[in-house]
Amino acid sequence: MHPAPVHPVPDDEHAQIAATTFRMLADPTRVKILWALFQAESSVNALAEAVGATPAAVSQHLAKLRLAGFVESRKEGTFAYYRASDAHVRSLLQETLSHAEHVTGVAGPGPHEHGAGRGD
Repeated sequence: MHPAPVHPVPDDEHAQIAATTFRMLADPTRVKILWALFQAESSVNALAEAVGATPAAVSQHLAKLRLAGFVESRKEGTFAYYRASDAHVRSLLQETLSHAEHVTGVAGPGPHEHGAGRGD
């Protein structure tokens, strides 16, 4: 992972890709699905149970995530199994969920892991 973006100001192409990535992550169910898939490969039904959604809804989210390149699938007989495939997205989710835990107080007081000494 790069410590900082390569360019001081993103060009139009990179800004668009970043915005598209954030749009894909802007749905709480997709966040839950992706986080579950970063933990282990899973079927639609197992994901639906884990995230509290219907299999049909999970299938629709998985289709979008697959088109975006965030998840991959493999067939085994009549079953499809999904796994998260983008390490950058994992880093984004990890940071964002850590932030959410700090905002809600779950993480407890104290310096942030990545922002200690910077006022973050």
